[in-house]
Amino acid sequence: QLQLVESGGGLVQPGGSLRLSCAASGFPFSSYAMSWYRQAPGKERERVATIGNLGQSTNYADFVKGRFTISRDNAKNTVYLQMASLKPEDTAVYYCNRHIWGGPPLNSWGQGTQVTVAS
Repeated sequence: QLQLVESGGGLVQPGGSLRLSCAASGFPFSSYAMSWYRQAPGKERERVATIGNLGQSTNYADFVKGRFTISRDNAKNTVYLQMASLKPEDTAVYYCNRHIWGGPPLNSWGQGTQVTVAS
């Protein structure tokens, strides 16, 4: 069964850090690029970061460049998002998805993991 399970969210103070994880199953993980997306209340879902199928390439939205790092472990079928220097505007539900590089997300959306940045 194809599945993506996000975890690692929580409440953090501005300037803090979190690491999100996305565990994948049901498809050949190392064959697909993976991305993190986020959706804040009242806003559309937006892409945050993308990593190539072998980790050879990464791409970031301008609003997270220099603060977030995407990585993957193909042996564990897991993609990570290390978030630093968090801002209140980073508050959102974070999701992962698979896709062909440059293409749209292929899976239906999972539950996501809530990240709240507040003092």
